[in-house]
Amino acid sequence: MSATVQPLAIASGALIRAASLSWLALRQALWRIPMLLVITLVTFLILRGVPIDPVNMLMPPNASAQEIAELSHQLGLDRPVLVQYLMWLRGALSGDFGISIQTGQPVLPMVLQALPMTLQILFFGLLSGLAMGLGSGMLAFRARGSVLEPAIMSINGVMMAIPDYLWAIALIVTLGVGLQWLPFIGPIDPGLQVPNITGFLLLDCLLQGDLVAFGSALAHLFLPSLTLGLCIATPIARVLHSSLIEVYQEDYLQAARLRGLDENTLLVRHALRNAALPTISLIGVQASVVIGGTLLIETIFGLPGIGALMIRALGSFDLQTIQLLALTYAITVQLVNMLSDFTLRTLNPRLRIAP
Repeated sequence: MSATVQPLAIASGALIRAASLSWLALRQALWRIPMLLVITLVTFLILRGVPIDPVNMLMPPNASAQEIAELSHQLGLDRPVLVQYLMWLRGALSGDFGISIQTGQPVLPMVLQALPMTLQILFFGLLSGLAMGLGSGMLAFRARGSVLEPAIMSINGVMMAIPDYLWAIALIVTLGVGLQWLPFIGPIDPGLQVPNITGFLLLDCLLQGDLVAFGSALAHLFLPSLTLGLCIATPIARVLHSSLIEVYQEDYLQAARLRGLDENTLLVRHALRNAALPTISLIGVQASVVIGGTLLIETIFGLPGIGALMIRALGSFDLQTIQLLALTYAITVQLVNMLSDFTLRTLNPRLRIAP
């Protein structure tokens, strides 16, 4: 009888855990919808409050007052701001985010075309930042008590004070111009052509079986991704190092050491799991900072992502494009934060009862 009950109990527990995590993920997604609405409203009000008239930027200097009024009415800019926002929101819910003032084309395809490049940079930037941050943090912790620990943390402190654009310039000057190891302009070598299948350049290269283009695209992504990674690696290393030192003072680790567990087992199976909680929380915050940092990085490295698109839209005060790009940034940040919160609550069951 017990042999039958035990598998059923295990299966029931797994189902309950899966249902709990599913409800947690759904709740995390639902409460962020009002937040996104507030972000769109605030962005809309800020853009309409800027003392720049996009109509005058579109019209020639000799345009008459009637022509300006007609274009303003055509764009809906002569209506109250809240009415304009409700019109935009109604169109956005149906997938219509307006027409670009700069190009006269729908803004949604423009953003969707530029988004994959930014997502690629973010992915490799976060990946490299996690690898460098976790590696250096654990190295400093393993070297505690030696001269290597303060040396690593001192270098970490110096690196933390360097902004992302300065990292970009330093990497270009050293690895790009000086040593000529890596390309630093554009997404791929000028002589290579890759059909746009998914929009993700690396994936399109693999789908075409073009390893030369894949290597070129990967090399072009290395420096911008490393720049973003360096920006988040230093705070991650510092928080992980301090969290591990704090966890190692807990009684349960001392008891585990007395039971004969070696240091590697203590670190990987016990200490790292608890020290990872504040580190994961910091990763969510740093990822949000990195997402905003892509705007400048893409411009420096000449990459056609949403950051470069935002720069062009700001130059012409393209309201519809700026509005959608702000929403895109907000959604990306919320997705990263949602993943961070979900991971935290999965690792720490006590957080699942929190609102």
